[in-house]
Amino acid sequence: MPRVSQDQLDARRQEILGAARACFARHGYEGATVRRLEEATGLSRGAIFHHFRDKDSLFLAVAEDDAAVMVSTVARNGLVQVMRDLLARAVSPDTTGWLGSQLEVSRRLRTDPAFASRWAQRSAAIAEATRDRLVRQREAGVLREDIDIDVLAQFLELAYDGLVLHLAMGRPAGDLGPVLDLVEEAVRRR
Repeated sequence: MPRVSQDQLDARRQEILGAARACFARHGYEGATVRRLEEATGLSRGAIFHHFRDKDSLFLAVAEDDAAVMVSTVARNGLVQVMRDLLARAVSPDTTGWLGSQLEVSRRLRTDPAFASRWAQRSAAIAEATRDRLVRQREAGVLREDIDIDVLAQFLELAYDGLVLHLAMGRPAGDLGPVLDLVEEAVRRR
């Protein structure tokens, strides 16, 4: 039997995550049965669960993957840039899957205490990246100084959550660029 390289295993894992993301987005966590996951990935349950312990671990890996990308973007360019990127890709099937995953994370945070406990660390990383970025921007003289950093962070998080909900509900992206300009202007130094 030929030996499989780590690169091949990593590539397979990413393929599974992408297909699972779409399956979870389309059917929700409960509706993404193992059979549907097999169909979405084109793999057997054994092949899927060779990479992930169970369906819950697979879903958490999808959500963690999304969160890691978001943390990286926030650290480099801020939460408003995450919103701009999301808006620019609003019609992409990958974005649709990502939005569905975000809504499923939100639902599970409300209904599944074990998941909420596991997710807390990921959520904290996003909040910390946002806060760190705001502190750096304030030190550079870019942000308002009359509003507490934590209030600015909450404002941006609410704007982000609203955009995610707007797009996930299938509402048209239209030209929300000026709305994001307004969000950005609201936190900038006057």
